[in-house]
Order: sequence, then structure tokens, then C-alpha cells
Amino acid sequence: MTAEKIDWQQCFASRASRMNASEIRELLKLLDQPDIISFAGGIPDPAQFPTQAIRDAYAAILSDPAKAAQALQYSVSEGYLPLRGWIRRHMEALGVPCTEANIMITAGSQQALDFIGKLFLSAGDTALVTAPTYLGALQAFNAYEPRYDTLGLEGGNRTPESYREAAAANGGRVGLAYLVADFANPSGETVSLPARQDLLTLAEALDTIVVEDAAYQALRYDGEAVPPLLALDIARSGGIEASRTLYCGTFSKTLAPALRVGWVCGASAAIAKLVLAKQAADLHCATINQMVMHQAAEAVYESQVASNRKVYKERRDAMLAALARHMPENVSWTRPEGGMFIWVTLPAGIDGADLLAQAIKDCRIAFVPGGAFYGEGRQNNKLRLSFSLSTPAQIEEGMARLGALLRRLG
Repeated sequence: MTAEKIDWQQCFASRASRMNASEIRELLKLLDQPDIISFAGGIPDPAQFPTQAIRDAYAAILSDPAKAAQALQYSVSEGYLPLRGWIRRHMEALGVPCTEANIMITAGSQQALDFIGKLFLSAGDTALVTAPTYLGALQAFNAYEPRYDTLGLEGGNRTPESYREAAAANGGRVGLAYLVADFANPSGETVSLPARQDLLTLAEALDTIVVEDAAYQALRYDGEAVPPLLALDIARSGGIEASRTLYCGTFSKTLAPALRVGWVCGASAAIAKLVLAKQAADLHCATINQMVMHQAAEAVYESQVASNRKVYKERRDAMLAALARHMPENVSWTRPEGGMFIWVTLPAGIDGADLLAQAIKDCRIAFVPGGAFYGEGRQNNKLRLSFSLSTPAQIEEGMARLGALLRRLG
């Protein structure tokens, strides 16, 4: 007798219907094709990784019996205390006075977004997000079945009441406001100081939290730094324990992504609850990776950030210059002061996904179509270009090919 094949679709929880493959993860597979010039993955250049410092850290830890025993053992969910101490000092330098109790280590800031969604979003609640916004945040939040509403930051005139009423009409509340404040993925744009203050005022009126994704904050090439939202919140509220902002940081864009070390900084009451989510998910991040990251950060963080800024600034400048030379007049783009991305607006009749298919086939170039970066009101005539992994020569050639294709399409 042959057993009837299981229908997995009917076994999944309702939330599984909102879990979709990342368009970016799929596009990263193109990097294995040597003739493709890819501007798709917003990933660091491996030539920039502090390989020697990381190698030295592993060797030092594993050659010491006491440290090796600690590194290979279970550990506390909050994270390796010396690393949390380094992060505390780093946050204080950013204007965020805090203690180690205000910090939890996560498996990259992506895990932090998942835990925050789990703790602050019930089914039917509203998540306020920018348009466009980071695709990984949408994927993290989607499992908790929220509704999305657009967070208008610069020059927006939405009232707290309009957000509250729209959320209530959907049967929920405003659970959180999420943004990448510096050199956003995907737009490359930075939120101004007045807009940050306005967002905190809005969050107070809605009695909701602000999730500050600071993945690119260290990668500033021009202009004056803007204080983190958490620093502004602390100045307004009188201290981190009274703040409503959760700051999500990471070493992935500054030192190395594969160690999967990020952190959340915020009020200790929120951190304590996030620790419970961490315990249920994976107990703790790999102890050895945390110890290695601590040693590497102590040794080379400042010099590594300076090197990253120099290399990526050159590539950003090369891409902006190449866009100016090769794009038709009806194409526009952002001019980021840092980060890894430029956001391109195409003529209204051109779909970014269709353009990608043709660009791969005819020009052997890749980018990310912009439609995936919207929680609502999808705009398909957009695309994201990443300059972090390409040389200036590759950027020049790729933009020349893309510009020629767009001219052929009219």
C-alpha cells in the first residue's frame, strides 16, 4: 500500500503564506557567473575584510586552553560581556549613554528585526515603514502578519490620529515604526535632524516604538553626521530607560558579515524581553565568534572603518559620475552621502523587473528591481544599484551598458 503524499501547503500556519523568497538572495546567485557585472547584492567587498586580525583572534583564543574552553561552550543569551562592553563604549561615542544591561548580541541585525517583530507586532497591527524600505525588514515582519502604512518623514503631513485610525480600522494598533535612518537600503538617503525629531514626536503621540536600523551608519563619506535616533530620544526623555527607540547595530558592513554578530541597544525592560526571544530561538550566538569579534574590534575597528570609507567612497563617486555620463535625461537617481546604494527612478513605462531580465540577457548586468522594497503602494519603475562590490572600471562599463539599453527602450 502506497502512503498518500502529504500536502505541505495545508499543514503550514497562515503566517507562512507571507514568507516569500528574497529577490536579492536569488540575485546573489548571479555572482557565480563570471561574465555578469552585478550591482545587485549590497554586500561588502571581501578584499576589505580584516582577515589577518580575525585569523589572529581565532588562533589566540584556541591556543589558550581556558579561552578555548569558554569559546566552545554554551554561554549567556545576552552575549559575551567583554563584547557588550566594547559596544557600550561605541554607543557612548555616538551619544548614547548606556550600560551592558541595555545591549543584547544577535545573529546580525537581521535576527534583531525578527525578534522585534515577534515581540511588538500582533496579527493585524500596523508597522510604519518608509517607501521604499529594507526588504529584509519586510520579510522579518511579514511572519507576524502586520498591515503596513507609509511613514512620511521629510515634509509629510500625516497626523498621529490618521495613523491611529487607519490601524484601528484594520483591527489593530500601530505596533512600531521602522527605518534605516542613515544611507538607507535601498534609497541611499539619510533622514534629516528635523525629520528624526518629528518621528520621535509622532511615536510619542502614538505610544509606539521606533526601530532604528543602523547597518550603514559608520559608512559616511561626505557631510555632517546626524545623531542617532536613540541619542535624540535619550536627550528628550532623560535617559535610555525612558526611551522608546531600539537601535539595531551590526559588524557585518564594517568588519565581516559571516561571523553573524549584531546587537540591539535600548531600554533594559525591552532588552530583557528580547533575551527571552533569543533563548527560545538559538540560546545564544556562537561564543567563539563573539570572542573573535571582540578581539578584532579592539584591534582594528577604527582603521577598518577608515579603509572601508575610502574604498567605497571611490566607488560611489565612480557610479555617480558614470550615471551622469551614460543615463538618458528621463532617468534620475539619489546622491547618497554614504552607504552602499543608489536608487534609480526610470521612466514611468519601464518595469524594473522586466528591465532586469533584458539586462541580464542582452547586457550581462544585474541589479535589484525596486518593487520588492515596498510594504504597500509598490512602485515598479525603480531599481537599486549597489557600488560596494564593483571596481570603478566595472562600474563604468556596467553603466554604459545599462544606459545604452535604456536608450534603445526609449
